[in-house]
Amino acid sequence: MKTALTIAGSDSCGGAGIQADIKTMTMNGVYAMSAITALTAQNTTGVTGISEVTPDFLEEQLDRIFTDIRPDAVKIGMVSATALIEVISRKLREYGAQKIVLDPVMVATSGAVLISGDAVAALKSELLPIATLATPNIPESEALSGIKILSETDMLKAAQLISEKYGCAVLCKGGHSLNDANDLLWQNGEYRWFRVRRIENSNTHGTGCTLSSAIASNLAKGFSLEESVERAKEYISGALGAMLDLGHGSGPMNHAFDLKGRFAENPDDFTNA
Repeated sequence: MKTALTIAGSDSCGGAGIQADIKTMTMNGVYAMSAITALTAQNTTGVTGISEVTPDFLEEQLDRIFTDIRPDAVKIGMVSATALIEVISRKLREYGAQKIVLDPVMVATSGAVLISGDAVAALKSELLPIATLATPNIPESEALSGIKILSETDMLKAAQLISEKYGCAVLCKGGHSLNDANDLLWQNGEYRWFRVRRIENSNTHGTGCTLSSAIASNLAKGFSLEESVERAKEYISGALGAMLDLGHGSGPMNHAFDLKGRFAENPDDFTNA
């Protein structure tokens, strides 16, 4: 069985972060492992508390993982502290980690900056150069490329600039009221659009975490980067299309929309049979 590691923060309501990553990896057929960068107190309406792990403890988690069950792919989510970013970079280089998908969580949909300037600089210098793929949304693509994105042409230019500057492939995600739900993959000087119909569902908590984890899962199984993105996009469309509605805010998707089998059965399954 192929394996994947997520390095990210914990989401106490289960819709994003480590919890979403593990659900996604499991549903995409790989064995999921985690190194937690922070604990959060949050639900669908917002975050009320964050407690970061120490750099030494994050290093110990990574050592225990890589010296026992080596991951076939790695997903990196939100890491808000420079010292933690440096630990991740150093340990992934030390162990020669492959197939690294970086979700560079820096800017909220509202435009609010989520990590400090020093941490952004560390992310650029330490994590982007070792990534196989970066998956920025529109605000994050603007922050990484230094240009304003108002059109498909701007997305192309931004993806090219990021890829050429940091040496990784880039999946510039649409949305944010731009370009429907179409994403742009730029790798090795070539690009491909992944055009899908936007699903009208306001419960989108954890979409970025889910997409990057699904891509990492498919890379771990040996699919090409294009195939991995295509399969991940199909998976996230299914999770959104299931129209799960939980919580009082922007709720989670149904990561287990395709779960079948005896242990997933509900009492109603027998009543309606």
